[in-house]
Amino acid sequence: MRVLAIDTALGACSACIFQVGETEPLASESIAMERGHAEALLPLLDRLSSKVEGGFDSLGRVAVTVGPGSYTGLRVGISAARGIGLALGIPVIGVATLSAYLAPLMAGNQRGLFTAAIDAKHGHMYIQAIAFGGRTIIPPSLMNYRDALRLLGSGPLLITGSAAPILAAEARANGIEAIVSDTPHAPDIAWVARLGAIADPAQALPKPLYLRDPDAKPQDGARIARR
Repeated sequence: MRVLAIDTALGACSACIFQVGETEPLASESIAMERGHAEALLPLLDRLSSKVEGGFDSLGRVAVTVGPGSYTGLRVGISAARGIGLALGIPVIGVATLSAYLAPLMAGNQRGLFTAAIDAKHGHMYIQAIAFGGRTIIPPSLMNYRDALRLLGSGPLLITGSAAPILAAEARANGIEAIVSDTPHAPDIAWVARLGAIADPAQALPKPLYLRDPDAKPQDGARIARR
């Protein structure tokens, strides 16, 4: 089975075509960007398709990151994934961004409390932590650093994500051993594909995972009354 993976949730526009059973994608491309995913994604997908024999028609499913991430970025990726899945008649799988960060940590040889932390600004982060053996310590959440450290316990922590340096510094200041594994601006797109390949389409739906309300609020005070 071939999987098209798409990620526009954070600071990159990324996609790959992954053949299940292979170690590396057949084709992959990632462009670092904070904005402009809508303009970049479709040309990127077209380039990927041209590099793989059979193109889009050879795909068996589509995987897309569903958050947490930027509202605009999530809509871009999910809309594209749904459109491709509908056109080809194949399943579309939602992959949580934090899970995509954690997967390579958990597949490695290091031991500790596997923690993914994404900077959510204003002293907060999106975080998920899983103990060795698979027990969830912190489910996908939005919280401040102090509350997170209280739940993470005595460590040691193995941390990845954009907020990893800050969380590690806070942990060490509190006497907790913490190792920063990596600080990528987005998950490895190949791991998005791998997770999408094994997920149950009936459970991993391509729906946005919002952990925070949008910053923009309706102006109720300026609303014009209906007649």
